Amino acid sequence: MTDHRPWRGVLVATALPLHEDLSVDHDAYAEHCAWLVANGCDGVVPNGSLGEYQVLTPEERTRVVETAVAAVGGARVVPGVAAYGCAEARRWAEQAREAGCGAVMLLPPNAYRADERSVLAHYAEVARAGLPVVAYNNPVDTKVDLVPEVLARLHGEGHIQAVKEFSGDVRRAYRLAELAPELDLLAGADDVLLELAIAGAKGWIAGYPNALPAACVELYRAAVTGDLVTAGRLYRQLHPLLRWDSKVEFVQAIKHSMDLAGRHGGPCRPPRVPLQPDQEAAVRAATEKALAAGLA
Repeated sequence: MTDHRPWRGVLVATALPLHEDLSVDHDAYAEHCAWLVANGCDGVVPNGSLGEYQVLTPEERTRVVETAVAAVGGARVVPGVAAYGCAEARRWAEQAREAGCGAVMLLPPNAYRADERSVLAHYAEVARAGLPVVAYNNPVDTKVDLVPEVLARLHGEGHIQAVKEFSGDVRRAYRLAELAPELDLLAGADDVLLELAIAGAKGWIAGYPNALPAACVELYRAAVTGDLVTAGRLYRQLHPLLRWDSKVEFVQAIKHSMDLAGRHGGPCRPPRVPLQPDQEAAVRAATEKALAAGLA
């Protein structure tokens, strides 16, 4: 990890451990962040979608960031600062700055289908907090698509330094490299990691290292260094799990795999509901196969 670009390498979009009464287990979360770094991950991304930020109180959301910073150091923490309005998102970015974080991750406006001018204004406002911004392109959930031309403009105006790319369209990597060669591309969906690494990704904001960090780190390192024999083997072994990162039930699936791997996954807050029996069986089978293969 390079401190002035803390988004490079494997950053884990952390799942959030909850007690049975669905209150946040901050002690377990601190231990989880430290365990991820001890197992080779370069940093953590609290308060992303996998961290269920949408259903946290402001006090909980603040403490989650502070817990991560205390556990692994601020330079390794890149919290999500998504909010309905840019004023609130900027306040979360300022909180991250005050906590000592190295950068923040920001979705476009997600309360409505924003046009390009609104997107530019949103990122400009949050960038004023003074921390580097990693844009998060998730057109599936936000209905706002940060296409390469928009990302290049955001970067050119100094509002973003990297992008977590979740569209699944690997072709964009090459177009983005032409339009904004200094903008760091980060793999944002686990199940296109290898393709984006080959296309030049500088990092991976990842879900499944929550359950299998060492194997995921090995996969990433092999992929970005061109060891395609190792990367291909691991990718084939892990892909039945990695593809859950792009499904609606990704939080429940990853937490279930964590439980099976001996970690604290546990329940989710509503409105998320438990996996259907067939989904749970599929996640269990894929996880147990990965564990049997020594990928824990």
